[in-house]
Amino acid sequence: MLRFGAPTPELPVTLDMPGKGADFLRTAELDDAERPRSTTARPYGRGQGYTLRVSAPPSVYCQLLDHCQSLDGAQGTPGIPAQRKARREYENRVNALVADTLS
Repeated sequence: MLRFGAPTPELPVTLDMPGKGADFLRTAELDDAERPRSTTARPYGRGQGYTLRVSAPPSVYCQLLDHCQSLDGAQGTPGIPAQRKARREYENRVNALVADTLS
């Protein structure tokens, strides 16, 4: 039974994560709730990489995006361009998802 004023649970939504970000997150120390649950991995664009289709609540995507910040490079060390691009693409997808969720 739902009560008025009680927080509603976040429903999982599906979002595509660039493979560079997924590879990084596989090696990161994440909680079980944060670990991406991939449903499919599919190649894209001339065999240059892949995309993971992940189902999770929007708050988990925001946490994963925070973990991916180091793909931009640490202080004093430049990031790898492909990893920076993957993080930017993922950030754009997460921001669009959050904007849709809030509206």
